[in-house]
Amino acid sequence: MGMKFNHAQKVATAHAITDLLAADGVDTREDLHAWLDHQANRAALRAVKGVGPKSIDYIGNLVGRSHVAVDVHLRAFAVDAGVPDLPYDQLRAVYEEAAAFLGHDKGELEHAVWRHRSKAT
Repeated sequence: MGMKFNHAQKVATAHAITDLLAADGVDTREDLHAWLDHQANRAALRAVKGVGPKSIDYIGNLVGRSHVAVDVHLRAFAVDAGVPDLPYDQLRAVYEEAAAFLGHDKGELEHAVWRHRSKAT
């Protein structure tokens, strides 16, 4: 699955992210992994139009961090499981706590739920 660049705002967002990373000297996957450790960098990324918390978590996953990027599939799965509609950060915490309780990697649990729900739609 890749980004669909058929929308002008998505192209502008991709350019803005690229410009931000280039300005901060982020050249490699390892650079980006380390760069995301700093809250100020995450805040700068969040300030880019079109970038939300899910995007930041997803980018982290792409560079080897283990995050839960809550999307419509993870929200639907939670609702089906009886979890109330929660703000993004709280629902991500629920998934992370469930992964820890079950002894699973957060990113792997997120991906398993995503695969399960995407097949159901």
